[in-house]
Amino acid sequence: MKGSNAFHVMVKPIGSVCNMDCKYCFYLEKENLYPENKNLKMNDSTLETFIRDYINSIDIPTVNFTWQGGEPTLLGVDYFERIVKLQKKYSSGKIIQNSFQTNGLLLNDEWCSFFAANDFLVGVSIDGPSEINNKYRYYKGGQNSFAKVLEGLEYLQKYKVEFNTLTCVSKANQNKPLEVYNFLKSIGSKYIQFIPVVERAAKDEKESLRLVKPKYPKTAEVTKWSVDPVEYGNFLITIFDNWVRNDVAEVFIQTFDVALESFCGYKQSLCVFNKTCGNAIALEHNGDLYSCDHYVYPGNKLGNIINENISSLVYSEDQIVFGNDKLNSLPKYCLDCEVRFACNGECPKHRFDFSPYGEYGLNYLCVAYKKFFNHINPFMKFMVTELNHNRPPANVMEWIKLNDKNEGNK
Repeated sequence: MKGSNAFHVMVKPIGSVCNMDCKYCFYLEKENLYPENKNLKMNDSTLETFIRDYINSIDIPTVNFTWQGGEPTLLGVDYFERIVKLQKKYSSGKIIQNSFQTNGLLLNDEWCSFFAANDFLVGVSIDGPSEINNKYRYYKGGQNSFAKVLEGLEYLQKYKVEFNTLTCVSKANQNKPLEVYNFLKSIGSKYIQFIPVVERAAKDEKESLRLVKPKYPKTAEVTKWSVDPVEYGNFLITIFDNWVRNDVAEVFIQTFDVALESFCGYKQSLCVFNKTCGNAIALEHNGDLYSCDHYVYPGNKLGNIINENISSLVYSEDQIVFGNDKLNSLPKYCLDCEVRFACNGECPKHRFDFSPYGEYGLNYLCVAYKKFFNHINPFMKFMVTELNHNRPPANVMEWIKLNDKNEGNK
């Protein structure tokens, strides 16, 4: 970890405050960590401290800021105009890039004009067509959100703002992969992220944080909205088979792009597939720094950036141990696995199952990734060969057509 000095911070400038009440959201309940604070908004002093120290702590030419929530648009455009001014003030010649994750409900001319003028990359959360999206994604009052999200996407396209879509894969859409994929393409998304919804809820309803960590000592059950492992594997494979025949180099799907990195032997650009973790930190509204966006728990609080320099917290012994535990805690079943090079046990938050050897700590989605990475193996190997010979990986589409034709002539 100490060698890179290029950690990433997911900033929650409004904490868990949101205008939606998504059924599967793991972050809404984080408000219970701050019961005495009614104003979950990062104040000017904390904001300036973070921007200054984060830029100074990164020793590479480009510094990436990621703004999330909750819902960051609730802070208003003026708040982010102040952020841009502070970034310019402390940039010291470095290139500043901003990513902004939103549910899209409040996007309008003002927001999208700002994004366009300041080169923000915007991620929009949407799970599929209306009947799918509205299953778990709705307003605080229970109203459907789909129409407003589409309206927000239209504003982004009007101002030519670069955007991607984030689709949570849950019980609502796990059996409709092509319906989801074709819909995302139809709304103009060329950069797609699929995020599996996997959470366990404590049986004890008195717990302030009911969505628990893997080693929770009491009884917990996988939530009814979590994706089924077998279905998630089928979901990825079905979309991959369509993409690899039709859309390579036209549509970019994060899981497939990172898989190609793995097959090329590169370090994965997505933390869940890295050998170790710990370089992706979560910053709460009051300056509290946590080990990871999925580990915002009291036991994973590293400190507060008002009291300690952010880099000293990121490279603290506690965080180094947290990051290395991803590799050090792998069950033997994983260590012996033929797709370990691509999966690396995926996210530690999902490691609460038992292996066939009886070892605790197997990833809940193991069967999905084992099936998926084995399935894509021949296609990935072909694309790696093309890259190694300075040819476009998209040649895989013609290769498949030729193979299919030859098979048909037998």
